[in-house]
Amino acid sequence: MENKIIIGKIGAVRGLNGELKLIPLTDFEDRFDNLKSVDIDGKNLQVDYVKPVGKSLVIRFNDYTTRESAQKLTGKLMKVDKSEAAPLAEGEFYTFDIIGLEVSDLVGNKLGVVTEVLKTGSNDVFVTKNDDGHEILIPALKSVIRKIDIENKVMLIDTKVLEEV
Repeated sequence: MENKIIIGKIGAVRGLNGELKLIPLTDFEDRFDNLKSVDIDGKNLQVDYVKPVGKSLVIRFNDYTTRESAQKLTGKLMKVDKSEAAPLAEGEFYTFDIIGLEVSDLVGNKLGVVTEVLKTGSNDVFVTKNDDGHEILIPALKSVIRKIDIENKVMLIDTKVLEEV
């Protein structure tokens, strides 16, 4: 299994000197403040700088200093080692740890596997698919989620509370 996490996506080229729009795919945007290198398509790229421009972020890489060279990176995902993930408070989990968890109810009935995490603003929603391909949307609320065990890759939910939500 890959030991990398996605932190952003490269957007359109900006200007003539290799600047690219940076689309953060992390809840920790300050992680870009001192970013030195990233992995793109298995290649380690050195970051020249990341800077805010209006409400957006712009990135430039050392070896991509022209519009033409930078354009090759458009649409690519930026990754870093999992060891560089931002620290979490107790009871918080990374999205990449939640995806793939097997979901069961409190009596042991298997409900499916988490395939996606939707960021809704008020609370996250875990998209869970069962063997038949049906999706169950599970709100990430303490009253619904009773246990998350990353090590054993399981999540227990209270379906009675889920029915009330």
